[in-house]
Amino acid sequence: MKDAQCCKDNSKQKNNLIKVVDFLKIVNEPNRLKILCLLKEQEKCVCDIWEALSLPQNLASHHLKTLKKAGLITSRQEGRKVIYSSNKNSLLKYTSLLNSFLTSNL
Repeated sequence: MKDAQCCKDNSKQKNNLIKVVDFLKIVNEPNRLKILCLLKEQEKCVCDIWEALSLPQNLASHHLKTLKKAGLITSRQEGRKVIYSSNKNSLLKYTSLLNSFLTSNL
């Protein structure tokens, strides 16, 4: 039986596996996944995000900070508001990597 490419013990595969695991840990939190869904179509102010999710502002900010640190979203200042948007390139990279692990050698 041939081993799957994703299970090979080389540094590139290990690095990719770690990236996928870290990505899954981040999006495993339901509110973070909801935030990514909210930002999928258009950017939103932090106030729109916490209201849409019925979360306290500080909890929404915590999740936004985690997503931003992972590079999954970006932000910009507009006056006193912080506007968030999804980082489509980063999301595509992670989903492609995950897809390669799940579909290799099928």
